[in-house]
Amino acid sequence: MSDPVTVLDDLNAESEEVDSLVRELRPERWAAPTPAAGWTVAHQIAHLAWTDRAALLAATDPAAFAAEAAEALASPGTFVDEGAEKGAALPPAELLAGWRDGRERLLRVLREAPPGARFPWYGPPMSALSLATARLMETWAHGQDIADALGVVRAPTARLRHVAWIGLRARDYAYLVRGLTPPAEPFRLELVSPEGELWAYGPEGATQIVRGPALDFCLLVTQRVHHADTALVPLGAEAAHWLTIAQAFAGPAGQGRPPKAGPESGGTGGGGTAAGGTGEGAS
Repeated sequence: MSDPVTVLDDLNAESEEVDSLVRELRPERWAAPTPAAGWTVAHQIAHLAWTDRAALLAATDPAAFAAEAAEALASPGTFVDEGAEKGAALPPAELLAGWRDGRERLLRVLREAPPGARFPWYGPPMSALSLATARLMETWAHGQDIADALGVVRAPTARLRHVAWIGLRARDYAYLVRGLTPPAEPFRLELVSPEGELWAYGPEGATQIVRGPALDFCLLVTQRVHHADTALVPLGAEAAHWLTIAQAFAGPAGQGRPPKAGPESGGTGGGGTAAGGTGEGAS
């Protein structure tokens, strides 16, 4: 696992990459539909801004966050969409400025967080490191939706290691949120990085293993692709089942994206997503 400074630097870099996708967009392009049903580019940025604000509140005023979280979780099927819809109604320049301000303030707070600090969230409480990793994961995932909407192919980076790590860490949450009992045995990931290196997570002696491209795994756990449209190879029945339910974000179980039709199914894909989702992994 990386140190907090590295994760925060990578979160800033990921945010800047997504920012570069939208900063020069004509106003009408903010209304372009993304693969998330009912969400435009504006909805995607609005959701990032909304979640950054929630994370900032959790890190600075836990009591106020608890009150907002209780209100949000009273309507788990709608609160994410409602937050995105409100932000998407803003003029693009105002929406972008608000997202920039919120993410910069959150970065400052997380950089100054004392060692051992933990913050409440919609799932289990998280350390500053896990919260930053979760924000990076969601920024990357929603950036993928925006890139897909705009027809931009993004080059995967080594920052995906954070997404892969939190995807594995959130394994048990994916079971629990569906009313299932998590497997007792830890799983292992053996992923090929964008640079062709091996990223290995989990014990070497594990009997439940997932192998394949890191990009595919990250797309899967953020529910941007159906497991049938990846090159991931599970070893073991439990690992195979996990690939059908995996999610790296807190909140209700995501529905994911349907498989692609046709013979092209079975490789790295862009996929779809349940619109929104709170986007945070378990700590």
